Amino acid sequence: MAASQHESEHPKKAFGWAARDSTGFLSPFNFSRRETGEKDVTLKILYCGICHTDLHLSRNDFGVSIYPLVPGHEIVGEVTEVGSKVEKFKIGDKVGVGTMVDSCRSCQSCVDNLESYCPKKIPTYGFKNVDGTTTYGGFSDTMVAHEDFVILIPHGLPLDAAAPLLCAGITVYSPLRYFGLDKPGLHLAVVGLGGLGHLAVKFAKAFGAKVTVVSTSPHKKKEALENLGADSFVISTDQDQMQGVIGTMDGIIDTISADHPLLHLLGMLKSHGKLVLVGAVAKLELPVFPLIMGRKIVAGSSVGGLKETQEMIDFAAEHNVKAEIEVIPVDYINTAMDRLHKADVKYRFVIDIGNTLKSTS
Repeated sequence: MAASQHESEHPKKAFGWAARDSTGFLSPFNFSRRETGEKDVTLKILYCGICHTDLHLSRNDFGVSIYPLVPGHEIVGEVTEVGSKVEKFKIGDKVGVGTMVDSCRSCQSCVDNLESYCPKKIPTYGFKNVDGTTTYGGFSDTMVAHEDFVILIPHGLPLDAAAPLLCAGITVYSPLRYFGLDKPGLHLAVVGLGGLGHLAVKFAKAFGAKVTVVSTSPHKKKEALENLGADSFVISTDQDQMQGVIGTMDGIIDTISADHPLLHLLGMLKSHGKLVLVGAVAKLELPVFPLIMGRKIVAGSSVGGLKETQEMIDFAAEHNVKAEIEVIPVDYINTAMDRLHKADVKYRFVIDIGNTLKSTS
């Protein structure tokens, strides 16, 4: 396992915003990054997206948070220093760091370029390393990461809109590819139209699919059809509308992160159809009979590995797939977190780190 993002014997000063306790309130925080190792890339952070994981970990909703906690794993910036043995990057490159900064490199998942499923992966922030130090995320001015966990941002892809692709984007891109839902002409449904859902619509359309958005919110219809390019929109609480799409879907990407019924979603699938869950919901009731009678599949999926993340970013640049964002200054973070908790964002907050993060040291 390579060196991870943590303090070292020769740390460099860093500055960011951190939560100190389960209130989740973030405030300025001075800390240290390790010096640039021979295979490391150091970047000046320019933008960092805010995702629901940042909210949950800041408030210790999962019971595993380590304080002080510097969130952020949708990081985009500019390379300012490279180690002596770095081969993939040079100073001035625009790059990103996503949800992890290391893995064991030897398990089957790592061998298969699926580091996200490595049992020893090291998340970008809030994780204890084997030496007892803590990883810190992108709500900060700098980042140091091994080059194997850094993504090159292609020219032409706006850096602010690229940031959410490093988590939300790869979360929906990966299952579309893995489960064969990336073929032109398929009819796919996207359940939920938020940070994940809007990107699922965009990637599915870029793959050439016919896309139906399924939502409980009628007011999102115009946005789905006119701005995101969906082909149709269904209100999941309207029995007539749901009856009209029974047996019509080749696949469904379900982005809902709260408890919700699966029976009507399974009914939407054709025989051999696939329902893929990407929302982090703790428990759902699974109706078995519809699976058996239609040879249908219910699966889960996390983010892809580093190779696939680079593939996703390149695809996004080629097909003009960008996150819909609200750019905010760093001192708006706590308000943004409260709004995110209320689902009051369309569709992703991105912090303008480069222009608004000022050190207090």
